[in-house]
Amino acid sequence: MSKIQMKTPLVEMDGDEMTRILWKEIKDLLILPFVDLKTEYYDLGLRHRDETEDQVTIDSANAAKKYGVAVKCATITPNAQRVEEYQLKQMWKSPNGTIRAILDGTVFRAPILVNGVRPTVRTWEKPITIARHAYGDVYRNSEIRIPGPGKAEIVFTGEDGAEIRQPIFDFRGPGVVQGMHNLDSSISSFAHSCFQYALSVKQDLWFATKDTISKTYDHRFKDLFAEIYERDYREAFEKAGITYFYTLIDDAVARVIRGKGGFIWACKNYDGDVMSDMIATAFGSLAMMTSVLVSPDGKYEYEAAHGTVTRHYYRYLKGEETSTNPVATIFAWSGALRKRGEMDGLQDLQDFADALEKATLDTINEGTMTKDLALLYEGEARAVNSREFLEAIAAKLR
Repeated sequence: MSKIQMKTPLVEMDGDEMTRILWKEIKDLLILPFVDLKTEYYDLGLRHRDETEDQVTIDSANAAKKYGVAVKCATITPNAQRVEEYQLKQMWKSPNGTIRAILDGTVFRAPILVNGVRPTVRTWEKPITIARHAYGDVYRNSEIRIPGPGKAEIVFTGEDGAEIRQPIFDFRGPGVVQGMHNLDSSISSFAHSCFQYALSVKQDLWFATKDTISKTYDHRFKDLFAEIYERDYREAFEKAGITYFYTLIDDAVARVIRGKGGFIWACKNYDGDVMSDMIATAFGSLAMMTSVLVSPDGKYEYEAAHGTVTRHYYRYLKGEETSTNPVATIFAWSGALRKRGEMDGLQDLQDFADALEKATLDTINEGTMTKDLALLYEGEARAVNSREFLEAIAAKLR
């Protein structure tokens, strides 16, 4: 069988731990036998990021800007324990945060639905897509450990030397303080991406912050969304028969739990991080969640919405069998291949991406799956290990 040809490389960002193991197996079993794969490879494994002073992460993001489509494996964001475990030079920042800042895009995350796995929330009938702002907030913060009594302030010094000062707190003892920022330009890009995506899929768009408490920071998000909607999108939304509305984040949570799904929920960076995990878990599994970063100028980076599955990796190192769910990582590859095919006018590459997803879902729907899904499955399920699951998909794909 002749392999499907590619014109332009994908940017391939390898990762860490169990997802790194699955990454190679997915390529070997599900992609390389069928596609003459062209990628520009970057090793974003934690050790290599440390060796390169994290320059490899910056290089991979710039490559994504150059080629337009990237696919990324899950990576470690180190904490103090990881610094010691990997003997790192420093506690490197989140590679996802770095890539998102360079691309200045929005992350859209949606659950992958299969027969036999019903959402925990009984009213949900359709997928809920989380649109997560991909810049600023706690992911690009500055923090100080306060040693003792003293005054904390926010100080802004303009180019003309003029200062703006805002008191934070008069400390009477030790504590912590944190500074966050965002940009009008990034918030505006976030808004445009959300409105454009909603129009492309013809779904209602919700946006929520806590502007009643954060009367400057969160309110700026609310104001820019409202201005951009009224100026650029209201007419198009009304013509498409869809709606946009703003509400407080706590009210949005209540509405989501009572709703039927089938809408896009736009969130600030941290809110989107938390709520996408909640949505994924309630629909079935964290390993059943697609994630794509879309930049305002049409660059795409596909990845799984979950982490590196550390617990399974330690078992793997001991030679024990693991049943890690690779579906979200498979869909990251299929999404990237489909988008590459769309951009390069390669219908056979797009068709292969569709076939790969169908083979994956058919394997599950016919009762073969990893243990996480078997525990939720309403019907006769055959729980298999990761390799056996991938081999079953490969057989169906052939």
